[in-house]
Amino acid sequence: MSDASGRGATVWLTGLPSAGKTTIARALAGLLARSGRRVEVLDGDEIREFLSAGLGFSREDRHTNVQRIGFVAELLASNGVTALVPVIAPFADSREAVRKRHERAGTPYLEVHVATPVEVCSQRDVKGLYARQAAGEISGLTGVDDPYEAPAAPDLRIAAHEQTIEGSAAALHALLTERGLA
Repeated sequence: MSDASGRGATVWLTGLPSAGKTTIARALAGLLARSGRRVEVLDGDEIREFLSAGLGFSREDRHTNVQRIGFVAELLASNGVTALVPVIAPFADSREAVRKRHERAGTPYLEVHVATPVEVCSQRDVKGLYARQAAGEISGLTGVDDPYEAPAAPDLRIAAHEQTIEGSAAALHALLTERGLA
């Protein structure tokens, strides 16, 4: 068991590319692991490479990708692991389908919006996507020329551009603690 309760959860961090989702998830994973929790980070880029290879970026393929990740996250969470999922998941209906899967299974699910403005994300441009889109090399960049539906009522909204990584991870850890999941 991961702790006294053995209770896992899925924490879905949604936001634009370069918003800080994975960085916050990895910082939180360290906090949770140090306190004895079993934790996995299901990074969107790694999932696309290994679990969703062959999928493109159409709305249908994005939905399929999110559902696959949601299935794996729920499986881990239902077995006592805290699954941290830093994945854009741009469409509200796809995220809601994942939430409902968790509810049906009785597995805790938290949606966290890493609400970094597109201007800040494009300055960070961790993977060079914004520069490639501006140069006309790619299209369909979420939040620029492809839609991103921000969560209307997330469990937590993090303004990652206004606080440190540690502060963002601490805020999320506090929410998990409040809900009995840390």
